[in-house]
Amino acid sequence: MPSYDTALFVGGTRFIGRHTVEAFLDAGYDVTTVTRGEHADPFADRAGVTNRTGDRTVREHLEAARDAVDPDVVVDFVGLHPGEVREATDVFADARYVYVSSGSAYLSGDVPMREDETELHPCEPEQEDVDDAESYGPRKAECDRAVFAAAEAGVDAMAVRPMLVQGPHDYTERFGYWVDRVAEHDEVLVPGDGGSLLHRVYVEDLARALLLVAEEGEPGEAYNAADRSAYSLDRSLELIADGLDTDVTPVHASERELAAHDVEPSAFPLYMPEPMLVSTGKLAALGWESTPPAESVAETARAHVEAGVTGPEESLERETEEAVIAALRDEDDE
Repeated sequence: MPSYDTALFVGGTRFIGRHTVEAFLDAGYDVTTVTRGEHADPFADRAGVTNRTGDRTVREHLEAARDAVDPDVVVDFVGLHPGEVREATDVFADARYVYVSSGSAYLSGDVPMREDETELHPCEPEQEDVDDAESYGPRKAECDRAVFAAAEAGVDAMAVRPMLVQGPHDYTERFGYWVDRVAEHDEVLVPGDGGSLLHRVYVEDLARALLLVAEEGEPGEAYNAADRSAYSLDRSLELIADGLDTDVTPVHASERELAAHDVEPSAFPLYMPEPMLVSTGKLAALGWESTPPAESVAETARAHVEAGVTGPEESLERETEEAVIAALRDEDDE
């Protein structure tokens, strides 16, 4: 097997990239990150890590980074538009290129969703350059197709499709919402029966997956990244409580009971009305394993509490949550 020791990250200083830098450093790589400089660089004084200021949408910036680094491996964290991935696979045609895609690239329906069987979203030409939530899945799917096309042209290009990523330094704070609720309250409102299944992946496991695919993945292939053991929303609360050495009581509310307070189930982070699960066997066949949920959730919960994470700005107000819980309690007393 060839030996690789130089990595270039397009992005790499925030959440997933931050952990992936650590994984590559531990594996003996010299790492260069290319960012616009809009966020603090956690590796500013770290040996083995160099940062270059550049905009990934400007080809000349990518070419300058390539020429300066001559990377063996390129990991692209911030490709949101198909044209950006087509450009990157051309600029980095001589490197092992790993694109960080998303489970959102799949058309929902299959349980689990499989890399080589489940259909991807179609993407209309007019969707390629927009930045709205509705086009996110189609754009990610088309980015994957750009990776496959590059591989057919001889580039060592691969895609990794993570499901919802959770762990320390998660700026989306979606899992942090539930951590905060469990840490601060004995009762937590949960939509439905608590059985909502949204497959997730611990960020440190994803970082190791990206390293593994970079070194051993097959060009032209996509690899799902998700915990080998999926768990429900209710189980998430139990694992958080265990990790924080506390107790919690989930209070379940139906769609009708929530609507009485003008609350939609979608107001709750991580809630899915239908299971969203992926097959993880393809990545496991490369030797990848995931951290047991009890361990990864406990580590994530403690990190979120220490960082003061409370959830997305648009999160449900606790006062509304308490009003729903009180109404449900009154119904039980009748």
